[in-house]
Amino acid sequence: MLTRTGIVGLCVRDQDEALDFYTNKLGFEKRADEPMGEDGARWIEVAPYGAETRLALFTPPGQEDRIGIFTNVVFECDDIQATYEELGGKGVEFTQEPSEQPWGMWAQFKDQDGNEFGLYSDK
Repeated sequence: MLTRTGIVGLCVRDQDEALDFYTNKLGFEKRADEPMGEDGARWIEVAPYGAETRLALFTPPGQEDRIGIFTNVVFECDDIQATYEELGGKGVEFTQEPSEQPWGMWAQFKDQDGNEFGLYSDK
C-alpha cells in the first residue's frame, strides 16, 4: 500500500547552483549529498525543514529538456504575502504575485534554472 511521496526529481543544470538556491534562498535543509557514478554527478536531496517529501536535484542523461519547465510542484505556506516578500527580498523571481483564487491564495516563482513552482496558502 502506498503511504506517501518520498522524493520528487527536479532537473537542474548545475547541482552546486541549485543547492545554493534551495538552501540559501528558499531556506531548505540539505538531506543528502552523495557521489553517484564516475562522472562527478551527485545525489542531492533538499527539503523544507520538517517536511517528509524531498527534492532530488539531479538530471538524468538525456533529460536536459526538462530543465526550466513548470514542475507541477506546489509548495504550501502559512502566509503567502509574507512568504512572497521574504523570498522576493532574497532575489527569488516571482512570475505571478499572490492573488486570491477560488481555492485559496496562489503565486508562482522560478528557481535558478527557470523551473517554475506554485505557492499556495488556504488563507
